[in-house]
Amino acid sequence: MSLRPWRDINRRQSRQIMVGNVPVGGDAPVTVQTMTNTPTDDVKATIDQIRRCEDAGVDIIRVSCPDVESTAALKQIVRASRVPIVADIHFHYKRALEAADAGAACLRINPGNIGSASRVKEVIDAAKSNGCAIRIGVNGGSLEKHLLEKYGEPCPDALVESAMDHIKILQDHDFHEFKVAVKASDFFLAVAAYQQLAELVDCPLHLGITEAGGFVGGTVKSSIGIGSLLWYGIGDTIRVSLSAEPEDEVRVGFEILKALGIRNRGVRVVSCPSCARQGFDVIRTVQALEERLQHIRTPMSLSVLGCVVNGPGEARETDIGLTGGGNGKHMVYLSGVTDHTVNSEDMLEHIVKLVEEKAASIEAHDAAVAAAAPVAVAAE
Repeated sequence: MSLRPWRDINRRQSRQIMVGNVPVGGDAPVTVQTMTNTPTDDVKATIDQIRRCEDAGVDIIRVSCPDVESTAALKQIVRASRVPIVADIHFHYKRALEAADAGAACLRINPGNIGSASRVKEVIDAAKSNGCAIRIGVNGGSLEKHLLEKYGEPCPDALVESAMDHIKILQDHDFHEFKVAVKASDFFLAVAAYQQLAELVDCPLHLGITEAGGFVGGTVKSSIGIGSLLWYGIGDTIRVSLSAEPEDEVRVGFEILKALGIRNRGVRVVSCPSCARQGFDVIRTVQALEERLQHIRTPMSLSVLGCVVNGPGEARETDIGLTGGGNGKHMVYLSGVTDHTVNSEDMLEHIVKLVEEKAASIEAHDAAVAAAAPVAVAAE
């Protein structure tokens, strides 16, 4: 029994696969993915976008490969990327062969869409020989015609049947390094499909609410859909699909994981919505702090509250706390304890400095612990 059992998430047990050097499934951390939106044959623009996503913390990046120019560029992109690259393939089996040879860590395909049995075998053989994983990507907006005729509309049974059909093709060729997604823009549909599929298979599941919308609406839909599934213990890797920049998708993905206590990265901000009691402009301060602290990767917590009603209580639970006071003087808490005051005009720079110093201290401590750990000596 844990200290706070109401926060426990019992994760579904799946087998683990490797996407490049990143484990997915099993007891591996839930990974965060995104997808580039630059023309893939524009190598510089694509690599620049990948760099921004890497800085945001992305674990895996998908790159669309619709034509031979894209797969020709892929080799250079793979070499430049610090995270595994998934090649997004639709219909044309040769693009899959080229992407596998170019070093893609994973192929996003639906085997049933590739064509004849011989072409499917070629793709699977290429994946095997190049050490590629495969992601089966079922989507409510592109279900097979016979399934739409059978069920009348996209529904959980239709999505799951499509997934199982594609899974069978891979298993019949003795290929097991795959993960599966059953996405839909309707998060009720997606959640129901994932729940049903999770009972039938042991492979890792890639979560997403596809075509979720713009930054605000899409974040809400994705948080409800993906968050619900993760809370149920379902999901091994996630992609938040937004009509926004890929690095924003990454940040939202991590915020979902942080909110559920599944994975922590960077500063977790606890802040109030502000009211007439606020001693400083909470909204603008939080916006500025979130922008200034994006480079912090060390997990830590920061509370920013405008007045003393809830401020001291929240500050007791965070690494650094700021509570609004009167006459332009505000209270700063360190490790939950009242420490000193700061003036309004110095407040932003002061908090940024405290967070950076705290992050550096945590990193130094972790490095010292790691260095002091005994080295295992092989038995002779």
